[in-house]
Amino acid sequence: MEAHALPELGAIRGWLAEVPDPEIPVISIVDLGIVRDLAWEDDTLVVTVTPTYSGCPATSVINLAIEEALRGRGIEKLRIERSLTPPWTSDWIDAAARERLRAYGIAPPIDGTAADGRVMRRIGRLTGGSNLCVPCPRCGSNRTEQVSHFGSTPCKASWRCTDCLEPFDYFKCI
Repeated sequence: MEAHALPELGAIRGWLAEVPDPEIPVISIVDLGIVRDLAWEDDTLVVTVTPTYSGCPATSVINLAIEEALRGRGIEKLRIERSLTPPWTSDWIDAAARERLRAYGIAPPIDGTAADGRVMRRIGRLTGGSNLCVPCPRCGSNRTEQVSHFGSTPCKASWRCTDCLEPFDYFKCI
């Protein structure tokens, strides 16, 4: 690919916005905020990725999907770099993606309050040790309870609604 024919970074970001997260297909890797940076170094595209956590088992699948998407668009020279600093945070998930998570049945990460009004800390706990109030993504009820801190993937916890009785995942605040 000649230097004058290099695609604009905005277009490339758009292409990557079409690549679904392998664990949650209703959001893209761009929606999730793990595509940190795109840059041209001469005629080589450098894609910087920050996994949701350092041991994320989907990292290699994501890197392969990035490579396939970009090579399919004619990017011949490509380097994918992993960056752990600063660490990924659920704050990087955009608002539209949070709504798609909810519609899919996964409670999106929230900065919330307990039923008694105490504020959640960023590490996912409340002052005083009370449980976080996570609305059910299916029926909207606040009458929910955590079943396990560990869910279907390491970045989620298992919850249950005591009104509709449906189990659901909560995408943890990280």
